[in-house]
Amino acid sequence: MRITLLGTGTSHGVPMLDCMLNGFSRCEHRICEKALTDPRYRRTRASILLQEAGFAALIDTSQDFRQQMLENHVERLDAVLFTHAHADHIYGLPDIRSYCAQQRAPIDVYASSETLGSLHEAFHYIFEPNGYVGGGIPSLTEHTLDASCEIGPMNILPVPVIHGPLNGCQGYRIESADLVVAYIPDVKTIPDASLAQLQGLDLLILNCLRPRPHGSHLSLDESLAYATALAPRRCLFTHMTHDIDPDVHSALLPSWAAFAHDGQIVEL
Repeated sequence: MRITLLGTGTSHGVPMLDCMLNGFSRCEHRICEKALTDPRYRRTRASILLQEAGFAALIDTSQDFRQQMLENHVERLDAVLFTHAHADHIYGLPDIRSYCAQQRAPIDVYASSETLGSLHEAFHYIFEPNGYVGGGIPSLTEHTLDASCEIGPMNILPVPVIHGPLNGCQGYRIESADLVVAYIPDVKTIPDASLAQLQGLDLLILNCLRPRPHGSHLSLDESLAYATALAPRRCLFTHMTHDIDPDVHSALLPSWAAFAHDGQIVEL
């Protein structure tokens, strides 16, 4: 299995527009200023690509989808999974049309029933075109993903998590051969039943917003606590604000954990 971390940032991305408008004075570690010239600090909105045996599954179509596909030379998509329906995770969906056209086939889309409902509201012209006149629209086949499912060569299990008041938010446990990976980009609390589904991981990719507490995301200490309790062989932290500086905060991590970066490739 090959995993590409297409984006590792929050809805603001890094560099943040807010910081530029304030002369970068809001950055404690000047991450946004560094990101203007050094891609190691740049964070587009969170998304990953799973590839195995010629099959490619994308998790979330971020607002930076087009840029991410171009920069990582992604030439095929067979399936798209959504974790939840916040704007930074879904608003790249219209650009899926290029893959549908190139592949001459619909692309399978998987999500919770709540997330699918939100996609219908946000993109009614895609799901209910009714004679829509305009540019091309994606051809999609939607699937409610509320139980373990075979998607290409992978078995994918939705893992319900709590992310503020939003209903239907979930991460994913992905199994292939003898490998087990979990991806949870947005979360504040992982229920006990979901923790039980996250045992025996080879790789955990987990939300780690910033050092300070937040109402709907894990802080650095909270992320470390969950990662330590789950004891994966390896952990990568994602969905980070400009407050996370790998040059500073990596010293706080155990040897088996690290902060992810855009474009990072993990071969399992």
